[in-house]
Amino acid sequence: MNLHELSPVAGSTQVGKRKGRGHGSGNGKTGGRGHKGQKARSGGKVRAGFEGGQMPLVRRVPKRGFINIFAKPLTAINVAVLNRFEDGAVVDAAALIEMGILSDCPNGLKVLSNGTLTKKLTVKAAAFSESAKEKIEQAGGKAEVV
Repeated sequence: MNLHELSPVAGSTQVGKRKGRGHGSGNGKTGGRGHKGQKARSGGKVRAGFEGGQMPLVRRVPKRGFINIFAKPLTAINVAVLNRFEDGAVVDAAALIEMGILSDCPNGLKVLSNGTLTKKLTVKAAAFSESAKEKIEQAGGKAEVV
């Protein structure tokens, strides 16, 4: 098989409709846009969220609290996942990615306390929940904030 012999599966592709090419095509004259109105004009679009002059939903809904738009969310993992590592291992984001537990960790790692830990590990993360830190230390390991 060569590149020039490849073709799409029958029925998987369709030829695009040719708008405004006469009434015999079924899409002539107004070209499927109907008669008059903003959407019938060239360049006649409304921006996302525009509701025809009515107060938009995003402005009608009350807002509460502070949302930090610059916040970098941490990637969370549970203590139970750490049992996959061997006794005495050093666990950090790179080790978790290498083992296939995480696909990526752009902003740092937070360890949460769901599950139990049976192995003595040195865990390096940006943050730990209090109970996760206790579980790691009870198993004889260390919780290091990076």
